[in-house]
Parts: sequence; C-alpha cells; structure tokens
Amino acid sequence: MLLTDKVAVIHGAGGSIGAAATRVFAREGARLFLTGRTSPRLEAAASVARDLGADVSVAVVDAMDQAAVDRHVDEVTDAAGRIDVALNAVGFDHVQGLAIGDTSLADYLHPVTGYLQTNFVTAKAVARPMIAQESGVILTISTPGARLTGRGLIGNAAQSAGLEGFSRALAGELGPAGVRVVCVRPHAMADALETSYTRQMFGRTAEASGTDFDEWMDGLVRMTLLGRLPTLDEVAEYLAFAASDRAGSMTGVISNLTAGALVD
Repeated sequence: MLLTDKVAVIHGAGGSIGAAATRVFAREGARLFLTGRTSPRLEAAASVARDLGADVSVAVVDAMDQAAVDRHVDEVTDAAGRIDVALNAVGFDHVQGLAIGDTSLADYLHPVTGYLQTNFVTAKAVARPMIAQESGVILTISTPGARLTGRGLIGNAAQSAGLEGFSRALAGELGPAGVRVVCVRPHAMADALETSYTRQMFGRTAEASGTDFDEWMDGLVRMTLLGRLPTLDEVAEYLAFAASDRAGSMTGVISNLTAGALVD
C-alpha cells in the first residue's frame, strides 16, 4: 500500500475532493486526521474510511483560523508523533462568469483572499513538525483558471495563479528540510457536481453567458484532448501517489490533471 504508516491530515475532508482523498488514503494504509467545518459530512467521510480499516480521528476546525489549525496540529502530533502528509482540499463558492465591469471588488477578492489564506494557514501549521522531522508532503489544489483566459475568470484566475506561485515558493523554502510540496490542478469534475458547491457556481456562470447548463458543461468537455473531464477518483488516486514515497523526488510541481484542457 502506498501510504502504510503515514499520518495524514486532510482539511476540507467533508468536501468532494477531500472525501475522495480520504477514501483512497484509507485504502492505501494512512492514519487519518480529518477536519472541516461541518460535522455530518466529516463523519460520513470518516465512516467510509473506517470501513476500509483506517484509524480515523475527526475534528471540526476552521481552516481559515491560524490558532485553531495550530492547536489541531499540536493535537495530531501529540497523538501520532508526526505528520507525514497534509492536504488542503478546502473549497467554497465564489463569483465566476461576470465581466469585470459587473464584478465587485469584494467578489473579486473573495476567492483570492480565501484560498490563499487557508492554504497559508494550514501549510504554516504543518511546516513546524515537518521541518522538525525533516520530512513531509504538503498538497495543494489549484484550477485551470491559473492558465486560462476569457470573460468571467478574473477572481478564479488570480487565486489559482497565486496558489500555484505560493506552492512553488513553499517548495523552495521547505525543500532543504526534506519537505515536498505538490500542487494538483484538476479540471471540473462532473461527478462532483452533486456533492459540492460547483453545480450552483457553474449554473450561475452558464446563466451569465446565456447558455444552458448542460451545453455549458459540454463546452468544458470539448476543451479537453481526452474528450472527457477528470473524475474524483482519478484526482484522489493521484494525490495518494504524490503523497507517497514513490513520488519522493517530486516537489515544486504543478500537476496537470485537466484531461488535456491545458497542455504543458
């Protein structure tokens, strides 16, 4: 198994990507510490992981709150002695699809400050034990908006490009201590629409462009070389690989999981 004896903290474990990663990490042998803001969704993810034989602990933690995240990291290290993997899978709704003239400053900044704050907070917290133990993997999640252009992407583009830059810089800072940083950039996942905020967000985006929702989603598919969008399972499987010793020389990378919507 890829993650046998690894201690993994997953922020946003109740969300679509977080829950998928929880299941795969559990199958691969990790000891899991799950956090999020909604207890029922966390418990649902934990139940699946326990059915797979994983040792799972759950805590309601606001991943925007440095003091709360620091306390949780201390609790994890007290209980497990170390943290080998930290995944920030926190996501939240934000405005897309509007021209700059129709976008307020608050709506523009909401994803920028939100995603960059939570990733800074969680990375800063886990960096302490990882530096001390001279090993660890920090996983972040971006979007194709970092490289795409067009109407209505301005806030998403700024936050995604910022997060990718943050991940590269963090890899350079922590690399000498043996800590790896991998940023994963998936495209929209159709099988996440019913379990996350994305259906509502994409629905508003389609409406703003005067396009039927299904037609708008078909447009995303037509952008890809594979003629399909990635799946949650594919993203979770890659996250497990990137967290494992098999990817031990991988750091400072932006992993393209867009099914060919972007070509590096």
